[in-house]
Amino acid sequence: MPVCAVDRIGDNHEYGGLLRRLVPLLIFLGLLLLAHSAQISMMLLSIPSPAEGRLPDGWTVKVNHGTPEIATGTGPDGAFVRLRSHKSSFSLERAVDLDLAQYPYLAWRWKVSELPRGGDFRSIHTDDQAAQVLVAFQDRRVLTYIWDTTAPKGTTAHASSIPLVHIFAVVCESGTDQLNRWVSESRNILDDYQRAFGRSAPRVKGIRLQINSQHTGTSAESEFAEVTFRSTPQ
Repeated sequence: MPVCAVDRIGDNHEYGGLLRRLVPLLIFLGLLLLAHSAQISMMLLSIPSPAEGRLPDGWTVKVNHGTPEIATGTGPDGAFVRLRSHKSSFSLERAVDLDLAQYPYLAWRWKVSELPRGGDFRSIHTDDQAAQVLVAFQDRRVLTYIWDTTAPKGTTAHASSIPLVHIFAVVCESGTDQLNRWVSESRNILDDYQRAFGRSAPRVKGIRLQINSQHTGTSAESEFAEVTFRSTPQ
């Protein structure tokens, strides 16, 4: 039996009403998915306009030994802060109050132009690195990511020589293979903390960019840029 025009109009009306009800729901689900997948980040080291003799905003100098040599500049790959060590040990540090459930990833760029000769974090007599990124937690535990002269990339070990402070080191780069090149790093801090200390990570309380060459009595030089906590790896 042929369908009359009235029936077709009724069907179209119902179909159109269904679409009108579904569209807001689909938009909501799309926005929800976008919000879940979108990256949120907290930039800690940003140098939009390097000024001679001026530290990056929010950072202070901590000197362990010798005289610090710090400079800022801009190159083909953007702005950076340069650390130069001659038989010295010092760092740039910044207080942070951060929940890793929201920002589990730490990303940064670094470049090493001179390694401390004979440096190897596995011995207290040669524990010098051209570049370190240290993350300090509220429970006096520390993760340190290092560019070592000798220890192979991927090496991990407890490296604490400070009473009541537990330090776990991860060698992210080693030797001269990437010398004079900018290298991008990204680490899941939550996972690294769990593997290092066998417990859930508390809040982050500080971060430090460090260089030292006093144990080997040599020199080292490195540059850092764009230190950022992120919600996603990239």
